[in-house]
Amino acid sequence: MTQANNPLHGITLETLLTELVDRLGWEELGRLVAIRCFTHDPSIKSSLKFLRKEQWARDKVERLYIKISGLPVPEYRSLRVQAPRSSKPGNKPAAAKSPKRPEDKSQGKVVNAHIWGN
Repeated sequence: MTQANNPLHGITLETLLTELVDRLGWEELGRLVAIRCFTHDPSIKSSLKFLRKEQWARDKVERLYIKISGLPVPEYRSLRVQAPRSSKPGNKPAAAKSPKRPEDKSQGKVVNAHIWGN
């Protein structure tokens, strides 16, 4: 499997973080990427531990590294899932029901009253 489109291929997280700290320092890094491990008693070891656990934080740091290093920025891919289209034109998708108390229209009573209350 090749990683031709991955600008970070072969760069470890420790190398990446060390280079950012050398270039920017902890204070500037904490300002650019507002993560507590960069702003309060920062260290390489604690930052690596946090970045390995939290993918969102790692993504921010990797994005900053790519931007500062002048590497080609990969395209952002949206992870949104689109609703399936209906086969008939003009049909609108059914509206999602709210999680409010459902009512039984035949008797006027609340369904699952033992859960929802009266």
